Amino acid sequence: MLNDMKPPELDLLIGPTACGKSGVALELARRQGGEILSVDSMKLYKRLEIGVAKPSAAERAAVRHRLIDLKEPWESCSVAEWLAAAEEAWADARARGVYTLAEGGTALYIKALREGLFEGPGRDEGLRKGLEEEARAEGLAALYARLKSIDPAAAQKILPGDERRIIRALEVHALTGQPISVQQAQWGKLREDARVRVVGLQMDRTELYRRIDARIDGMLARGWLDECRALLSLERPLSKEAAQALGYRTLFAHLRGELSLDEARQRICFDTHHFARRQLMWYRKFPAVAWIEVAPDEPAQALADRVAAAFANA
Repeated sequence: MLNDMKPPELDLLIGPTACGKSGVALELARRQGGEILSVDSMKLYKRLEIGVAKPSAAERAAVRHRLIDLKEPWESCSVAEWLAAAEEAWADARARGVYTLAEGGTALYIKALREGLFEGPGRDEGLRKGLEEEARAEGLAALYARLKSIDPAAAQKILPGDERRIIRALEVHALTGQPISVQQAQWGKLREDARVRVVGLQMDRTELYRRIDARIDGMLARGWLDECRALLSLERPLSKEAAQALGYRTLFAHLRGELSLDEARQRICFDTHHFARRQLMWYRKFPAVAWIEVAPDEPAQALADRVAAAFANA
């Protein structure tokens, strides 16, 4: 009977940048002949490769990766667009009887995948352009102050420097007459049409920072600067979304002669440490996550065993 049918299950592996998620996901997907669904807002952009730690050609050949290279770097991608693509990829895998492991660290994508997304009004390009011009003329602080006056609940959750989310909140209010926080009130409740089992990786902060710094050095050694030169030579600039990728703006500043390479490296390390802390702050708000402490130098195979057991018990 239809009422006895269980909702489909999806395994989701989360954790801060450089904690080892990708290696574990690759190992688990290989074991089950499955696919990896990327939950990463930057890996979906073409031409951003080294700096966003995309899987190698060999890794992609070994395991199919979904939601990578969906957009050109000058294009935008909303959370709603990504979620629609994620649902389509997962449904396609289910139809073929293929296991899917979702893996990534973009908090808003994780939240959307687990809880769905409120259907707010579509973009109003004229209104949005006016708000962007106002931000340039009067400063983003003026828009943020307006948001605090009309929707203090949303302002509490949006950083004063997050222009994209401030403008979206003001846009929604202007189009609907209601605060975006009221319309998003349905969030916080897990979706009922699917069961998303979540395992999170965490590790000692000092070890995490060491891994981050080593990863950044490795990216620079593999040609990250050349990748940035190629992006700067494109006829069209990066979209606001793609330009948020960690480290790229800093390396662009170095290529313009504004920073030495050592200064750029130090800034990228600092910014990435801060980003990892913010990721963990977000994750702590998520319900029903099975957390696993990653031991220093723990092999991906051994960690994958523990993650698989956690999923089985979730």
